[in-house]
Amino acid sequence: MQPTQLLKYLVVALPMLTAACSTTTGEDDTATSTNAKETATTGAVAGNDGDTVEVMTLAKKRQMQVEEEERKQATLRQTNMLFFDFDDSQIQGKYFEILEAHAAYLRANPTAKVVVEGHCDERGTPEYNIALGERRAKSVAKYLQNLGVMSSQISTVSYGEEKSLDKSRTEAAFAKNRRAVLVY
Repeated sequence: MQPTQLLKYLVVALPMLTAACSTTTGEDDTATSTNAKETATTGAVAGNDGDTVEVMTLAKKRQMQVEEEERKQATLRQTNMLFFDFDDSQIQGKYFEILEAHAAYLRANPTAKVVVEGHCDERGTPEYNIALGERRAKSVAKYLQNLGVMSSQISTVSYGEEKSLDKSRTEAAFAKNRRAVLVY
């Protein structure tokens, strides 16, 4: 066992053993009992030289990890658009983590519902673009279902080329319009 680990164990165990083995009565017993309670709730223990050592309990550490994961998931859920390549409905790998965050939210909130909108650029016939937008929306919906989201929470709609983000006729504008949008 490493010396630092041994020191940490002693710093935690020594006050508890002292409080448990104490045979005094009266004010000293009350003070020791109060000190042990404060140590258990705050996780801080005073060392021999007066320095305070913060002892992170397993529960506190787990709580911090959960809070960090929730913050990360919330940040990822703010991204609700996925973009596609020309004439393609395959989800790109860079969007997997975002979809996993949305799926985690939907699994945790079974009453929440999401609409997946499929969009296309203006190239192609309106009928073809409606079908392509539907394939894109269904691709995202199927991915969410594979991550454990109930199908009753997901609905899809295709707008084809009707609701474009950028109406200019440049490749950059076309790329912005080839998308799926998650709407809660």
